[in-house]
Amino acid sequence: MAGPCWGLPRLDGFIFTERLGSGTYATVYKAYAKKDTREVVAIKCVAKKSLNKASVENLLTEIEILKGIRHPHIVQLKDFQWDNDNIYLIMEFCAGGDLSRFIHTRRILPEKVARVFMQQLDFGFAQHMSPRDEKHVLRGSPLYMAPEMVCQRQYDARVDLWSVGVILYEALFGQPPFASRSFSELEEKIRSNRVIELPLRPQLSLDCRDLLQRLLERDPSRRISFKDFFAHPWVDLEHMPSGESLARATALVVEAVKKDQEGDAATALSLYCKALDFFVPALHYEVDSQRKEAIKAKVGQYVSRAEELKAIVSSSNQALQRQGTSVQGLLREMARDKPRLLAALEVASAAMAKEEAGKEQDALDLYQHSLGELLLLLAAEAQGRRRELLHTEVQNLMARAEYLKEQIKIRESHWDAATLDKEGLSESVRSSCTLQ
Repeated sequence: MAGPCWGLPRLDGFIFTERLGSGTYATVYKAYAKKDTREVVAIKCVAKKSLNKASVENLLTEIEILKGIRHPHIVQLKDFQWDNDNIYLIMEFCAGGDLSRFIHTRRILPEKVARVFMQQLDFGFAQHMSPRDEKHVLRGSPLYMAPEMVCQRQYDARVDLWSVGVILYEALFGQPPFASRSFSELEEKIRSNRVIELPLRPQLSLDCRDLLQRLLERDPSRRISFKDFFAHPWVDLEHMPSGESLARATALVVEAVKKDQEGDAATALSLYCKALDFFVPALHYEVDSQRKEAIKAKVGQYVSRAEELKAIVSSSNQALQRQGTSVQGLLREMARDKPRLLAALEVASAAMAKEEAGKEQDALDLYQHSLGELLLLLAAEAQGRRRELLHTEVQNLMARAEYLKEQIKIRESHWDAATLDKEGLSESVRSSCTLQ
């Protein structure tokens, strides 16, 4: 027996406990099964009298699609029932609520948190699209509709990329790009040809801003493609928590240990840090508490070793800098008749100054510029003492440039102190991949 959707409904086999929320057509309740398992579910209760022909089609399409999908990031439709008054969708219960509620309770999300949701995003109102739909039918919430839909032009699946951009914008800035007091105001803003400008605060990474601007491109032909979206460095699907995260982390650790045993401290440190980029999502993915604690213990050991390697690499780096300064001084003495060589050495000195000031990217750019000149000069230099010194200088600068590349790569790694804090790792193991 089933009852109407006012108060708490009644449905055979289930006990309703509380109302979770409501939308245009449906009210969602928390309930549990009367069976021995007492499984907790969410039941979407849709009053038939509230449905017109289009919304009935939408609901039937949603049921048809969700029945055939089993995915960790898509709410599972377990069953559906109906009576004379209502349709009941019995769904997996998600204790955290939906993304919209999560954003609104926190006002804005940190960029790293928003990335996790972008990696896992799916749309709650699934639709099959026919060619006729693309020309004539509007589907979804107006707030998230792409301009080509609102302007009633032919559209395709790229409208979903616009919607993703709106969701990401809302997560990062606390409101959608076209926040409006009425539908007419919203429609006017969406139809406008003005470029969408991103607020200056909060400060975002260049990759994040690039993705947002490419998603919120009004012209669908210039909007980012699905292929480029999934390959975008900010989305970083490579480090998305999955069943493969632990295996990939372990493989990198094996290589790190091998390089460590061979005495290659710099490569070992780099590999340990790359492994941590997979250990952190592996911890997020793992649900067994004992296995999770075992992973944490191992990670603590690897980070401690990385801390020791950092000291070794830093010491070697300082020795390399002293050697480079000595060689450069001798070369300058022997290059007074070679203005081009002197100019290249000046650029190398400027690179070293930038590096000492902590401006790694500027230093790397200067090192590479200097090396471009010095390699040409080395090829043209006759045999002799100056050629030997020039060869040594090129080797030193190449080592400095490679060192900086690794340092920048490590510092841009997605694991950080806040991430490790969430996993319960101590203060003493946080900075192993920050080279001084």
